[in-house]
Amino acid sequence: MLAPVKTAQHRLSPLLNPQSIAIIGASNNGARIGGMPLAHLTKFGYQGQIYPINPKYEEVFGLRCWPSIEDLPAAPDLVVLAIGAADVLPMLKRCAAKGTKAVIVYAAGFAEEGEQGAQLQRELEAYVATTDLVVAGPNAMGFANLNTQAHTNFASVFNTAPMQQGQGSVSLLTQSGNVCAAVYAIARRLGVSFSHFINTGNEACVDFSQYLEYLAQDEATEVVMGYIEELRDGPRFIAAAQAFAERDKLLVLYKAGETDKGSEAVRSHTSALAGDKAIYQAAFKQLNIIQSNDFVQMAELANLARYRHLSAGKRVAIITISGALGAILADKFIGQGLEVPTLPEDLQATLRTGIPDYGMVSNPVDVTGNVVNDPGFMRTALEALAQSSAVDSIVIYAPGYMLDRMANDLAEVSAQYTKLFIAIDTGAAQSREQLRASGVPVFSDIGVAVNAVSPFLLWQERRKHNTWRQAAKPAVSECAQLPAQLNEYDTKKLLAQFQLPMCDERCASNADEAVAIADAIGYPVALKILSADIAHKTEAGGIKLNLHNAQQVAQAFADVMRNAKAYAPNAQIDGALVCTMESGIAELIVGASRDPVFGMTLTVGLGGVLTEIYKDVSHRLLPVNTSMAREMLQELKAFALLDGYRGRPRADINAACQAIASFSNAVLALQEQVQEVEVNPLLVKEQDQGVRMLDALILRNHTTHDNARGCTTTIA
Repeated sequence: MLAPVKTAQHRLSPLLNPQSIAIIGASNNGARIGGMPLAHLTKFGYQGQIYPINPKYEEVFGLRCWPSIEDLPAAPDLVVLAIGAADVLPMLKRCAAKGTKAVIVYAAGFAEEGEQGAQLQRELEAYVATTDLVVAGPNAMGFANLNTQAHTNFASVFNTAPMQQGQGSVSLLTQSGNVCAAVYAIARRLGVSFSHFINTGNEACVDFSQYLEYLAQDEATEVVMGYIEELRDGPRFIAAAQAFAERDKLLVLYKAGETDKGSEAVRSHTSALAGDKAIYQAAFKQLNIIQSNDFVQMAELANLARYRHLSAGKRVAIITISGALGAILADKFIGQGLEVPTLPEDLQATLRTGIPDYGMVSNPVDVTGNVVNDPGFMRTALEALAQSSAVDSIVIYAPGYMLDRMANDLAEVSAQYTKLFIAIDTGAAQSREQLRASGVPVFSDIGVAVNAVSPFLLWQERRKHNTWRQAAKPAVSECAQLPAQLNEYDTKKLLAQFQLPMCDERCASNADEAVAIADAIGYPVALKILSADIAHKTEAGGIKLNLHNAQQVAQAFADVMRNAKAYAPNAQIDGALVCTMESGIAELIVGASRDPVFGMTLTVGLGGVLTEIYKDVSHRLLPVNTSMAREMLQELKAFALLDGYRGRPRADINAACQAIASFSNAVLALQEQVQEVEVNPLLVKEQDQGVRMLDALILRNHTTHDNARGCTTTIA
């Protein structure tokens, strides 16, 4: 009979929710690494069994101190090792023999400290793999379950940050102990209440994504604030992030190593290599993760998450008592990707009943100083906006006493309607806590408010429309092994099996065949060198365009052959490709490459040399369907060229989206065998005229070694 599969919740529970804790290397000094977790456990009132272990002491912090783990009356759920790196592995073996379930390793001196340390870590990993132990670290600061006060850390921040009262629902998960402490301190000052405090250390045996799996299932966790330098398991991370979205939990991540210097610092700190910035950003957006760039922003987002049950979205109505502040807020919100729509005429008419002619009513709404004379009008304005289908969220700027004057109305309207109201008070209003309790978040700084509210509302928008959901993977039949290289025609024929349209084109082995093909398909034609060894045909002089007669075709064949042999004397030449000249609205690049974290990822951009100059591209994790393809195209600055810019004909966007989705299907079918797949350019013709592959390339993944020619993969 097979043993039951342990879920992350079951496997990591002794680590993150232990019922008994042993500290090996215990100290009676609360300032030492072996003493600080004991000081926390006794100070904050942990109710489980505590076992200090150190043969030097009979008692520490009023607790009996045991000489060895073998002397304990029972196996503890969790053992904390406050000992040197060289002593860790022998002690792990003793812990396993005792029957403990989980261990935290504080010690540094492993993979982050050169080859000798890396070897020590490999030995640790190899041993743990033979046991049922769950080992956190090494080089970890330790954890805290703030809802049970199970402190297994040596973080001094718990002595200085405001003490938490009651239960928390925000978990902190970082790949740095110091970042974990810094974010915790900032967030506690802003009133965030925590469930878990977790820093992963070197992740020798438990990585970031496994902790994230646990927190996705953890009923006490509604929000995770995370810091990452490198993800080690992309598929597991994707699954955990999807579980967060499915459970309506908020995931906020700070990704370090996005510049050359930042990446260098990451390597020196954790021996980890930072992943590609654009792919991480695309993955976070696709999975509806808020990517943060500021610790205060992370904390404010955690506070906003308590209001996520309210209806909200990216269309914002702004109410101010100052036209200038309305303009500033509108600029800032629009700059962050939100919309400030013009209000409908009937709503403007309602607002005009209490706003003088010099006050704006179209949005932003400037109630002017006249609101002092008619404070009751604010309720009318708030109710009118709450009932309007033209806006999703309402932001009110009213400093100090002005907010206090409208607080009762704002609280009552917020309670009556489902829309999210947000207040900004740069004064010192007395009603802030009243409003927060009634469902109105209050900010004291405009920049902080915009920086937190904007990504939160965009998260709400994606959540509302389920745009984070992964496209369904298509059913595909198995593909025969690809050759080491394919020429352009082979590649196009392969991709055409996935409904990617080719031009009318054929292969010629000599000039006479080239002329016969041109006569058959009709002039004008293009002629291109056909060789898997020459990827850049233009540089090789291997392309001739707009050939109008047989003489030009014959001469072109001779020219490209001569040029190709001069450019790459050892290249295998398979002849020339003769194809119809095609025209259209725009050229796209549609490509896929293997990311070391997330696997094959898809890129769409403006084709040709402009791609590298402007870097106007959009990325997605696979699979990509037609609706996701449309989003990718709309993200391009060049999308206007497809959409009838300045009276130009509109491109066949529907056909382009279908081609991108078909390309995604092809890459999924081939993903075990390929390193890169590219159609560049994909010509997008006028509306209802389709698309054409003008060139295509496949680079084989050389971790596979079968050299069989040909592939007959088709969509099942």
